[in-house]
Amino acid sequence: MITPMVLLVSTYDLGRQPFGLASAAAALAAHGVEVACLDLARQRFDADLVSRSEAVAFFLPMHTATRLALPVIARVRELNPRARIGAFGLYAPLNAELLRERGVSEIAGGEFEDGLVRMMVGGAAPSTADGAVPVADGAGSVGKLEVPRVQFRIPVRDGLPPLTKYASVRIGDERRIAGYTEASRGCKHRCRHCPIVPVYDGRFRIVPIPIVMADVQAQIAAGAQHITFGDPDFFNGTRHATDLLRAFAAACPEITYDVTIKVEHLLNHADLIPLLRGTGCLFVTSAVEAVDDDILARLEKGHTRAGFERAAALCRDADVTLAPTFVPFTPWTTIAGYCDLLETIDRLDVIEHVAPIQLAIRLLIPQGSRLLELEDVRALVGPYSPSSLTYPWAHPNPAVDALQRRIERLVGLRLSADRRSVFERVWQEAHTAAGLDTPAPRPPLAARATIPYLNEPWYC
Repeated sequence: MITPMVLLVSTYDLGRQPFGLASAAAALAAHGVEVACLDLARQRFDADLVSRSEAVAFFLPMHTATRLALPVIARVRELNPRARIGAFGLYAPLNAELLRERGVSEIAGGEFEDGLVRMMVGGAAPSTADGAVPVADGAGSVGKLEVPRVQFRIPVRDGLPPLTKYASVRIGDERRIAGYTEASRGCKHRCRHCPIVPVYDGRFRIVPIPIVMADVQAQIAAGAQHITFGDPDFFNGTRHATDLLRAFAAACPEITYDVTIKVEHLLNHADLIPLLRGTGCLFVTSAVEAVDDDILARLEKGHTRAGFERAAALCRDADVTLAPTFVPFTPWTTIAGYCDLLETIDRLDVIEHVAPIQLAIRLLIPQGSRLLELEDVRALVGPYSPSSLTYPWAHPNPAVDALQRRIERLVGLRLSADRRSVFERVWQEAHTAAGLDTPAPRPPLAARATIPYLNEPWYC
């Protein structure tokens, strides 16, 4: 049998070199498959390459990537109707029904590597063990998916654009080339709004340290000066995390890194925060989401406002930058509550730590979301929208939605502006909407040059 040529396509991956393409390429190459990669966030659509491919597989790790992929799938079908089309990644099983309607015949979930090999090489439909056959019901839930244990391999990045073409870390005027890898996948928590939950449902998988380190060192050889560990939560397995960090620091003492860790884990493992700093951690991203305890309880985040404030203090004392992310606009948000969020960010002196887009994000309710367990959410949402890949909702107070749209426009027009100036505009807009006096935010306690951040502004 002639070995098929598989084209792996990424449409968007937060400005970083797509790990999913590199890991899929390694799995396919190990079985003798000729693989090509196309990252449409950094490369032009290649009609000739598409026409020559026997199979095309789309990496769908998130909402934006999936929406961007839909018109590309249509174009691929038009250019090459004989090609088998697959989709893999977190959002593939969540949108299986829609993808099949668009001509996608092969679907694999979060642990996709082995299933992708079977789909692309053998041509057989994957089993439910690949997390590939969700069952949707009228309420938008998906049946529990299996999370297989795949054979991890060192990602193959040769077919991707160089790291210099991707997001970098900025520390004042300094720019550091950034790489990306994953030490674990999935998450042992079940936050209601998280898109990981419908696929992994409280489970996670550890990537062996030698494979993680080999990937890190290959990226350093390719120019990386900083590594993002993109695990949904780096402290899901603290023993694995600490062993990896010690190995990383010993092998790569000049290289910095960043991680994502829940507030709950920062509090429960406060003794490990100094280890982060001592092994080269520049910043910790944490999905705080809200400072209203009622909203946090509805989202089942596992922390409170007081817990967030304590985590911020622990990180500050350890000289580790905490980069909180938020979902400030929910069905339960009030304009006064939004102002309270801004005032909390100001009071904790983390204005420069927060990417401005985080001040404008509106809650997404995708297929399979646990938010649909809530009676008030079910009463609020409209029918599932294939165009937005969400259950649309309108806030009970139209003024809140109007404020969100103004903040989104304000932030979108100032993507290259410094964070404090954008925050001050948002502050003024929100306090005016609330009918409150608008005193200026407090002056920063630290120079902006000391706050490291990735220069990719989007986060969904």
